[in-house]
Amino acid sequence: MNLTLRVLPLLALLGIPLLAAEKKSPRPNLVVFISDDHSQLDSQVYGSTEVRTPHMATLAADGLKFTHAFVASPACGPSRTALFTGLWSARNGAEPNHRPKRPDVASLPPVLRALGYEVAAIGKVAHNTYAKDHGFDVIEGPNAGFEDTVAVAKFLATRDPAQPLCLFVGTRHPHTVWSTTPAYDPATVQIPPAHFDDPVYRAERARYLTDVTKADALLGEVRALVREKIPGDTLFIYTADHGAALPFAKWSLYDAGIRVPLIIAWPARLKPATTSDAMVCWPDLLPTFIELAGGTVPAGLDGKSFAPLLLGTATAHRDRVFATHSGDGDFNVYPIRAVRTRDWKYLRNLQPEFQYHTHMTRSSGPHRPAFWTAWLAAAKTNPTAAAVVQRSIQHPAEELYDLAADPFELHNLAADPRHATRLAGLRSELDAWMKQQGDTQTVFGQPLRLGEPVTMIASPAAKKK
Repeated sequence: MNLTLRVLPLLALLGIPLLAAEKKSPRPNLVVFISDDHSQLDSQVYGSTEVRTPHMATLAADGLKFTHAFVASPACGPSRTALFTGLWSARNGAEPNHRPKRPDVASLPPVLRALGYEVAAIGKVAHNTYAKDHGFDVIEGPNAGFEDTVAVAKFLATRDPAQPLCLFVGTRHPHTVWSTTPAYDPATVQIPPAHFDDPVYRAERARYLTDVTKADALLGEVRALVREKIPGDTLFIYTADHGAALPFAKWSLYDAGIRVPLIIAWPARLKPATTSDAMVCWPDLLPTFIELAGGTVPAGLDGKSFAPLLLGTATAHRDRVFATHSGDGDFNVYPIRAVRTRDWKYLRNLQPEFQYHTHMTRSSGPHRPAFWTAWLAAAKTNPTAAAVVQRSIQHPAEELYDLAADPFELHNLAADPRHATRLAGLRSELDAWMKQQGDTQTVFGQPLRLGEPVTMIASPAAKKK
């Protein structure tokens, strides 16, 4: 029995619409390179003048750069599960980090399998061991994230090149723990406006940028292998699962946490060196692939295909995106919801009486950066450091940002009466969306409340020692 005949009963059982037998269209190969913890602005392609990302730059020169691409959640597990299910976290069950989707929730790779694709995941593609839940034909290295391209080269050398391919590859870079030998001079790194500038932070930011460049080098190697080993029409994507493990980025719904690079090259299909400001999000990727492959996108998804953008029949996609964060173990117990339009963002901190912490501030293991200790020490005498620490730990119930005037989200306008009407409108929108999603606003983990002493938590690796 061939692969399609084996998969079709499964799809019918899951309620996934099947491709009409008579419908045929060219099926491009689809390759996605995913980096881990890379904020959009930390790339030459998106305006950085300090970090070296030549392969991202080459990819953008060959194709299309999206300026308004977002993930569904700023933690590895929920972000990647939303990618492969086309559903936001409340609907797929993977709300906090390190939790799989619910067994009754269908994933989208089997739809591509039914269209004749081989669907493979190499490196850190799904989180933890969750790739097994998403219907891939090939899984290599469930969570480690590759440090070289040996597994990719071996896979491409041994597969049948006549079968269309949907390949996801994922590196661990620039996830912590960062390189111990930085390739950048700490004295010259650029400090984001929301951060406190001190020598310890500069040294660690230099290490983070070093690992961004390592991810870029692996991107170049994978793209070269794809050109050599995959014949025919191939669409190639670079993106990241969320922002950097730095303050006001990963584990937050500020743009540094949810706005990611998305660069697509598709020779002879996409005009080189072009830019799109259309708003797209990660749950849209698999529906896009299904449409490009000639299939029928399953009904009831949160994601929607942006194939018309790639085919030149549309220039706009979404007018707003939503994002959620529910926590990451006891390191980060701080549920947040947000709606973002092109120029405005509304955030709701569901439990503002909790202290906001992450691995950066509560881990006793290797993922705790030295700069946080330095910031705490500086905050005792330096008002600027004290303000940064205070803003990190304590958040208001609501936040409203004018992104056109304040792209780094430094000035909360929620209490400004001049914006009361806008605030009320976005608040109402978020309420309606959360209700539609069946969002129960569950608190996962044991929080620290404001005023309670901060206790450290050992990482799982440290507990085993």
